[in-house]
Amino acid sequence: MCGSGKRLVELNHIIEEGMVTYKGLPGPVICDFLAREASQGLYEGDTTFQIGRIDMVSNTGTYLDTPFHRWADGADLAGVALDQVTDLPGLVVRHEGPAIGPEAFAGLDVKGKAVLVHTGWDRHWRTEAYQSGHPFLTAEAAEHLRDAGAALVGIDSHNIDDTSGKARPVHTILLRAGIPIVEHLTGLDALPRDGFVFNAPPPRVKGMGTFPVRAHAILPG
Repeated sequence: MCGSGKRLVELNHIIEEGMVTYKGLPGPVICDFLAREASQGLYEGDTTFQIGRIDMVSNTGTYLDTPFHRWADGADLAGVALDQVTDLPGLVVRHEGPAIGPEAFAGLDVKGKAVLVHTGWDRHWRTEAYQSGHPFLTAEAAEHLRDAGAALVGIDSHNIDDTSGKARPVHTILLRAGIPIVEHLTGLDALPRDGFVFNAPPPRVKGMGTFPVRAHAILPG
């Protein structure tokens, strides 16, 4: 819960030691840089601290893709404006089946909204099934969302593009237009179709195009 009776909904996966988000990329290594026991004697009395360390690729867990992920001249994590990833009116589009075309968004007002595609694929998270045969957007769907003015596009699937080949048209189209992408969402079944606010701000890291986010929705009370 949050102020004024509003409700917070987590839409992100927990990052854990060794987990695989994308086959071929290493899982995170989480450890102590300074363990509590090692900090004894550095402070007065029984005061101890833990300082953690994590080694991971940026495409870990639920993450945001900025234009720099695809385009060298695109905005990176430090260059994307806060209002592009924060306090966005949300719209959930529910779809079953592998290829999601523009017809899934026909008649919907997506202008200025975070369009979140709910496929239910997150039920396979951290299983072999998650890694292939996943739902994805077509190039035509990406063009439709771009032309209709979507502010951000997210999906609860392994990739917003079809990974059976080497082309990545959805990343290419959306990120060229400056539209951030959030992949590996979860919990979209808990959201209404609209009437909520979506947030997925990353840290401001210069020279990186992707980073995990604590994506969440705020629902009215």
